[in-house]
Amino acid sequence: MSSQSKASISHAVARPARGDIPAPIVQEFRRLLKVALDAEDTQGRAWSNAKWGVYAFYDYDGEPIYVGQTNERLRTRVRRHLTNQRTDAVAMRILDVFEVAELELWPLWEMEQSPASDRESRDQLNAIEYSAYLAAIERSKFKAILNEKIPPLSDPVELPTSHRFALVSDETRAERGHPDVRIARRAETIARLAAVAHERGEVSDGLRRVLVIQAVRLAYLSAVRLAEVEGRAEPDPAAISVEGLVGSVLYEHADPEGEMDA
Repeated sequence: MSSQSKASISHAVARPARGDIPAPIVQEFRRLLKVALDAEDTQGRAWSNAKWGVYAFYDYDGEPIYVGQTNERLRTRVRRHLTNQRTDAVAMRILDVFEVAELELWPLWEMEQSPASDRESRDQLNAIEYSAYLAAIERSKFKAILNEKIPPLSDPVELPTSHRFALVSDETRAERGHPDVRIARRAETIARLAAVAHERGEVSDGLRRVLVIQAVRLAYLSAVRLAEVEGRAEPDPAAISVEGLVGSVLYEHADPEGEMDA
C-alpha cells in the first residue's frame, strides 16, 4: 500500500508596512523630516509647499554644508535629496544624508504663479540662492561648503524670511554626533566620493573640489578629537586654507561670469 505525501503549505505572513521597514534611526529621521516639511508659517502655509525657493543643509556642528534651489516645490526637492536619493549630489556621493542634522527653507511665495520658464523669476531665484550660498560660506568654519556646482554669479540680495528645522533627536545627536562616529562616517564618504572619481574618470571640477573640502573637514574633525583626548584647546580652523588648496569658492573657475545656469 503506497502512501502519498502532500507538500506542506506555508502560512502567509503579513508583510510589514513600508514605513516600518527602514532601521529605527532612519524612521526617526524621516518622521522629523515630515514634521519639518509639514510645518506652517503664521499664515497657515507649509514652508515647504512653495513652488520656488532655496534650501540649505547643516551638519551636527551647525556647519552649513549645502545650498540649493528649486522651482518645482521645496518639499519635492528636499525629499529627493534626503529620502529617495535621486539627486546628483547624493548619487555622486557628494552629500552624505547621514551628515544632515538641520534644514533651512527660504520659500519665495511672491513667485508662486510664475512659470518655470520665466527668465526674470529664474534670475531672482539665482540671486537668492547665491546670496544664501555667500551667507553659508561666511558662517562656515572653512569658508567653503559641499556644492559641486557653485550657484550662478549674481548680485547679492536681501534674503527673505526663512525657517530652520532640526532633523535629528537629542538622543540621535548624542549617538551619531560622537566625533569618532563622525570621523569614521566622513572617511567612508570620502572613500566613496574618490571611488566615483576613479571609476568614472571624467567628472566635474566641482566634484574634485568637494573631495578636497571633505578631506579638510575630516582633517579638522580628527584634529579636534586629538586635541580633546590630549587635553588641549581646539585647533583654529583657519590653520587649513581651503582657498589656498582649491582657489576661490565664490565662482566656478570654468565659468567666472556665472553664465552657465545651474
